[in-house]
Amino acid sequence: MASSRGFLEYILDQLSRLGEITFKPMMGEFIIYCQGKIIGGIYDDRLLVKPTAAARRLMPEAPLEAPYPGAKEMLLVQEVDSRQLLEELFEAMAVELPLPEKKRRKNG
Repeated sequence: MASSRGFLEYILDQLSRLGEITFKPMMGEFIIYCQGKIIGGIYDDRLLVKPTAAARRLMPEAPLEAPYPGAKEMLLVQEVDSRQLLEELFEAMAVELPLPEKKRRKNG
């Protein structure tokens, strides 16, 4: 099941005060970036984030779920209605995570 645009827009609105939130559509789902860093994504209308130390500290009871079969498990954000939690979570995770590596273009 693909994620709905409405759920994406709700999450983006919850994070709107952070300013540096972007997304990329990916096969019916959405990858979420904060300050250019991949934080997680929206999969089947679930907000899943990378299981960083900050994410585990801020959401100690969050279950691990796979975004799709065969993928690494991520933390399910159950309190998507808490703007304060989402802002704190994304800011803390952005400090921990590296910028994505630049893809090299193949010649020829």
